[in-house]
Amino acid sequence: MSEPLLAVRDLTVEFRTDAGWLTAIERVSFELMASEALGIVGESGSGKSVTALSLLRLHAASTTRMPSGDIRYDGQDLLALGERALRRIRGGAIAMIFQDPMSSLNPVLTIADQISETLMLHQGLDRSAARKRAVAALEMVRIADAARRIDAYPHQLSGGMRQRVMIAIAIACRPRVLIADEPTTALDVTIQAQILDLLRDLQAELGMAVILISHDLGVIAEFAQRVLVMYAGRVVEAAPARALFRRPMHPYTSGLLAAIPPLDADVRRLPTIAGTIPDPAQRIAGCRFSPRCPEAEPACRAAAPDLVAVGAGHAARCPPRRARLGGAI
Repeated sequence: MSEPLLAVRDLTVEFRTDAGWLTAIERVSFELMASEALGIVGESGSGKSVTALSLLRLHAASTTRMPSGDIRYDGQDLLALGERALRRIRGGAIAMIFQDPMSSLNPVLTIADQISETLMLHQGLDRSAARKRAVAALEMVRIADAARRIDAYPHQLSGGMRQRVMIAIAIACRPRVLIADEPTTALDVTIQAQILDLLRDLQAELGMAVILISHDLGVIAEFAQRVLVMYAGRVVEAAPARALFRRPMHPYTSGLLAAIPPLDADVRRLPTIAGTIPDPAQRIAGCRFSPRCPEAEPACRAAAPDLVAVGAGHAARCPPRRARLGGAI
């Protein structure tokens, strides 16, 4: 087995509030292999984006702490790096696409300036060489007439084109890891499909590993090879995509899948998961999903379960359900 390109072990992230320190994610662990597509899925508030931002330490240091955990990129401990060394990795070896391009792009700088800045910082190019590479990056993300569009400002582009610009900035330095945080959320269905096709083609062309974060299981099913399901700051299930969709082993995953509208039936009302995701300040002694779980047993409310193996590469945080479903797949 080759070593993972990115390895996260028992990562816990806490934020300072007026009420004290609140735990946003707790003991999150996963690995990302070179050229792999990993999906992270869950409701809003499950900890997906916090996890992604923590990989590059993008949270404000004055209000954030990581009391436990380890993040290693290509064997290098990212939590031990100083800000200058970490800045060389951000946008270079590891790049990120944010979910709202209009707030992520600088409205007073042209597209040329924003792509060129990354290239000059990470690859030491002069402005002329950086501009040529910026045009090539726009062409890679399939923006027509790239040589003219590169002098546009963000407000002069459509939402789909702004998202392509964000992707161009991210891939300009040929990163080995691309983190895409809800890259299709604000786009219509047709543009969503185009962006996913683009990401898939770029991954193959550049040999990148990709972490795709989404609340949409359909997007994850189409793109990811492996999937992490997060709930209330913890990973509740991790599996190869095919195994997860064929036989989910956690009730929360089953609930998410049940809420996907079928294409071949007239469904007037979709199943829902009762209740809401708990507030981080709320203390839950057992399984965090137990207050909403239709299959919860007394044992689920007594102690927080660990992730247990249920098959090849498949783990779930629900031992009672594993027993009912017959153990390992």
